[in-house]
Amino acid sequence: MTATVLPTGALLDALEPWRAEEFAAHLDRAREHIRPWVGPSFVTTDVEGARRTLQRYADGAARDGIRIFGIWADGVLVGGVMFVEFSTATGGCEIGCWSEPAGEGRGHVGAAVRELLRYAFEVRGLHRAEWRCRTDNARSIALAERLGMTFEGVLREAWPVAGVFHDKAVYSLLAQEWEAAR
Repeated sequence: MTATVLPTGALLDALEPWRAEEFAAHLDRAREHIRPWVGPSFVTTDVEGARRTLQRYADGAARDGIRIFGIWADGVLVGGVMFVEFSTATGGCEIGCWSEPAGEGRGHVGAAVRELLRYAFEVRGLHRAEWRCRTDNARSIALAERLGMTFEGVLREAWPVAGVFHDKAVYSLLAQEWEAAR
């Protein structure tokens, strides 16, 4: 996937290891805001941790698997989207997202997720995209619903955060639904 200017005017581009310092600075602004909603290994606290996270995604992309992309608004990294899972063998992917407070409310994340869905379905020919989030993450659930995803159910106590297990909602979108919505 190449760099893309989103309809909101923000830039969507690969978030690669060479951007670790910028990613770490972004996480400093976003950390407490996103901590309840993302995995603990994602919320690193220093440049080396940021580099490890980005390298893990770069290694995955090199294997035609997981990928991570940043969203830049006015030249500042304000959030991003990723393929948490990506498999041409199974025809499926899982998409995730995050944003610092300054990146919210302007449609950047929704536009970026649509671009990942376009890539998954139209470019790579995948059959199914999933969206998983905590059941108490109202913003994430609202986005899944705006994207036309179907609620499939709840994975009970499937999301451990700081020793507490939370329920996880599962949504999906199929290729034919994406095509019909276009």
